[in-house]
Amino acid sequence: MKFNKICVIGLGYIGLPTASTFAVNGVNVIGVDTNSHVIDTLNKGEIHIHEPGLPEAVSNAVRSGKFKATTRPEEADAYIIAVPTPFKHDEFGEYNGVKYKLADMRAVTSAAESIVPHLKKGNLVVLESTSPPRTTVDLVTPILEKSGLKAGSDFFLCYSPERVLPGQILRELIENARIVGGITAESAQAGHDLYATFVKGQIIKTDATTAEMVKLMENTYRDVNIAIANEFSRLAEKFGVDVWEAVSLANLHPRVKILSPGPGVGGHCISVDPWFFVEAAPELTPLIYHARQVNDAQPHFVVEKIKQALGELKGKKIAALGLAYKPDVDDLRESPANEVVHLLQGEGAQVKAWEPFKPDADMEGIHMASSLEDAIKDADLIVLLVKHTEFIKLDPHEIAEKTKTRVLFDTVSGWNINDWEIAGFKVIRLGVGK
Repeated sequence: MKFNKICVIGLGYIGLPTASTFAVNGVNVIGVDTNSHVIDTLNKGEIHIHEPGLPEAVSNAVRSGKFKATTRPEEADAYIIAVPTPFKHDEFGEYNGVKYKLADMRAVTSAAESIVPHLKKGNLVVLESTSPPRTTVDLVTPILEKSGLKAGSDFFLCYSPERVLPGQILRELIENARIVGGITAESAQAGHDLYATFVKGQIIKTDATTAEMVKLMENTYRDVNIAIANEFSRLAEKFGVDVWEAVSLANLHPRVKILSPGPGVGGHCISVDPWFFVEAAPELTPLIYHARQVNDAQPHFVVEKIKQALGELKGKKIAALGLAYKPDVDDLRESPANEVVHLLQGEGAQVKAWEPFKPDADMEGIHMASSLEDAIKDADLIVLLVKHTEFIKLDPHEIAEKTKTRVLFDTVSGWNINDWEIAGFKVIRLGVGK
């Protein structure tokens, strides 16, 4: 199939890089978002999120005339849905007395409905948003068929998950293997032809529900692995062991790869996607459920360790370094660092947070410092929550001149203890019971 014009609905961390990549490869792209500020920003050739290489890609796409942002879909040859699929914060499912989180599919529903007036025979629709199994078949198909057209015969319908790493999205969109799941073999082929516009990695065709499950399996596997690492950190403290040393030694085994513990699991994928499996089949997912419980509880464990270090937290001043869900990105969604800050404040602590990748973030209930110096100058304790490169490279002697505290709590094993101790600091590390 040939695609002269596509419409990408959702211009966030996945939709915008995808749209700009299609545009710089010569395809006319209409980018759709409900946020008018985002639309205005993009049409000026500027961007609203941090991702290496993306400012240049968007600027080039706009200047070429191949990319235009708007608030409504237009007629196109193909439509890509790349909107968020968070979980609901005010509604839960329950199985045998155990509550679990539910996917919020309103954005996907709204995006599919917005396509209906424009859908024509021979069009292709691709859902990229991470979704519970059978979303493409059971949710998206009936909505699109309100057009009077039949999915799989009158138009093509696929599910194709993004599988990219923030900080490397533009490169991985092109180089990574791509899974395209069609509701029919012909739909899968149409999806293959679309992504062949720029994908250099292998493009694998399958059915839509398998593709949905693959995406969830990838992130659930990592979530369970992180959960066992976080439990190891608690066990290490109980048994007087350094978990970081123990993990590194265990990983010398050729068939063992334990991930790193930390303050929890965040982001829009790993902390969310496992719940889609639990929601779809709570009777079959006790391991996945309990891994989620472990990782969601990790911020509470961090706060308890800080209480042990400082005693009563009420009135204590704490500098929190990092709010992003992972190092060297500006994505604050579902970040465990934010939860740690809220919990500390709930204990009466006065917390100043410094996030260098999003210094102007407007986080409800969080006091954002204007600089690193502002965050640490009056602190009674500095807690490292995110392993940003610039935090790891801090000079202990320079920091000693800018803060009154000599107590550090490192939740990510980012600092060399000897260097900081020489500068006069006491360093407490998560998962170290020695």
